[in-house]
Amino acid sequence: MIRWRKGTVEDIRREWPGAVELDVSIGGEGTHRALAYPALVGRPEPGDTVLLNTTALAMGLGTGGYAMVVAVPDRLPPDPEGPGHLVKARYTPLQATVLGADEQDSPHHAVLRDADSLDRMPVIVADLHSALPPILAALLAGRPDARVVYVMPDGGALPSWFSMSIARLKDAGALAATVTVGQAFGGDLEAVTVHTGLLAARLVLEADAVVLAQGPGNLGTGTRWGFSGVTAGEAVNAASVLGGRPVGSLRVSEGDRRERHIGVSHHSLTAYGRVALARADIPVPELGGPFGARVAAGAAPLGERHRLVPVPVDGLHEALRTAEKDWGVRLSTMGRRLEEDLPYFLTAAAAGRHTAALLG
Repeated sequence: MIRWRKGTVEDIRREWPGAVELDVSIGGEGTHRALAYPALVGRPEPGDTVLLNTTALAMGLGTGGYAMVVAVPDRLPPDPEGPGHLVKARYTPLQATVLGADEQDSPHHAVLRDADSLDRMPVIVADLHSALPPILAALLAGRPDARVVYVMPDGGALPSWFSMSIARLKDAGALAATVTVGQAFGGDLEAVTVHTGLLAARLVLEADAVVLAQGPGNLGTGTRWGFSGVTAGEAVNAASVLGGRPVGSLRVSEGDRRERHIGVSHHSLTAYGRVALARADIPVPELGGPFGARVAAGAAPLGERHRLVPVPVDGLHEALRTAEKDWGVRLSTMGRRLEEDLPYFLTAAAAGRHTAALLG
């Protein structure tokens, strides 16, 4: 369960929209990285005593390996003002009230009240948060004028502020906006469900295309059904029932040490092959060589339900390197950088290239 500690803020390491990374000394346990969300707990300053949830430190987590600031007891933030009746992270100590785009007090309620169509807008669905930058890199290389919105469900991190990628992609102009749905929060718009989140992206934010993938910190158990990315299949269904055009980005790896993720990951085969009941476009990268043949063979069973689309990957490696440099975003998946697992990033980029072609 939760491990609680008190600590003292030593220094502020860096900041990005919605989050502050700190050095915190914890009794006789040394100095550790900590993360605070000022909108929830206020902004800690050097010298402050902070109450910490240190569960992630004890577990040695990678993506989420921070002590989380729960409160600055001696300097509480002011009570929030303004409308908003959606409670997210419900019935937890840090439950937050937000204004939902789809709630009655929202200026967008009239637009969304009877909304029922995405008007064939492409919705690119991916398993991991790390797919977002390569998808955008290829999509915008083909359609630089495209307005792309990210819809973040609650399979990984709940606060969108946890993602430095989102902040950097928005700063660079690659990502127009973010909608957080379900229990996730902190986006430019909030929504109750994936369905209203997609509709808000299209009708309120005027998206040409949406990327829908869980936030950082996915959860997996090594079982067929016990992984948070199973919601990728449910997202395909949501996009389809609303008249969108689902595009399923495959999860592919050549560098993962786990056999179940080599080639086409079992996550993609389960999410798209079993959970997704609606038809989607499944871009299959033309990687070449024995590994490319393995990926094509691994994706082939998905052709019974979906439309498999071969996508050439020429030029995508350079597009990814350029995006990483120009946008200041770190291309990394499960600790592996671009050159350490190139097929993963090329496969995500293939979904972006295919979507650019759909936009014409």
